[in-house]
This record gives sequence, structure tokens and C-alpha cells, in this order.
Amino acid sequence: MTKENRTARLTLLIDPEKKAVFEELCKAEDVTPSQKVRQFIREYVEQKLGPDWREQRTQQSD
Repeated sequence: MTKENRTARLTLLIDPEKKAVFEELCKAEDVTPSQKVRQFIREYVEQKLGPDWREQRTQQSD
């Protein structure tokens, strides 16, 4: 798996109790909440557009 450029910021609001539980679950998996959110986003994008979505976007911008 290649490392992604981490130059964009995503800010979201979540209720404090859910945030605390999410952080506990991430800690149990030895991942940071940011790593887990990036994983969720990556899986969602690949589910919707396929694993070659980067190539598709490059071709569209040519």
C-alpha cells in the first residue's frame, strides 16, 4: 500500500461520547483515529469507484 499525500484537512463534528468510544476502539487496534478515518475513506472511494480510481482521475484531467 502506498502512502498518501497528507496535505488536506477534513474537519468534522461528532458527539463526544461517540468520539471517546471511537478513540478507545482505535487504541485497541493500535491505530490512530486519523489512520482509521483515512482507511474508511479509502475503502469507500474504492468501493464506489474501484481500486484504480487515481488512474481514472488522471485520465480525466488530461
